[in-house]
Amino acid sequence: MNGHSMGPSMSMDSAPATAGHNAQDVMFAQMMIKHHQGAVSMAKTEQAQGANPDAKTLAGSIITSQTAEITTMQNLLKKM
Repeated sequence: MNGHSMGPSMSMDSAPATAGHNAQDVMFAQMMIKHHQGAVSMAKTEQAQGANPDAKTLAGSIITSQTAEITTMQNLLKKM
């Protein structure tokens, strides 16, 4: 198990396709935005409070990449 199980309210079975997307697509983007926002928050804390230079560099990369992906997913949601 990967720790990212879907509960009963997150079933993909009842997600009808509408205009090129369905409820699963919307849920995926919404949940991934929250997930990425959490990663950005943790990375900012690492940069502010961490001591290891490699970890702080990685945190900067995470902030950059995850912020860009958040923007991509927000734009995708606007099209749904």
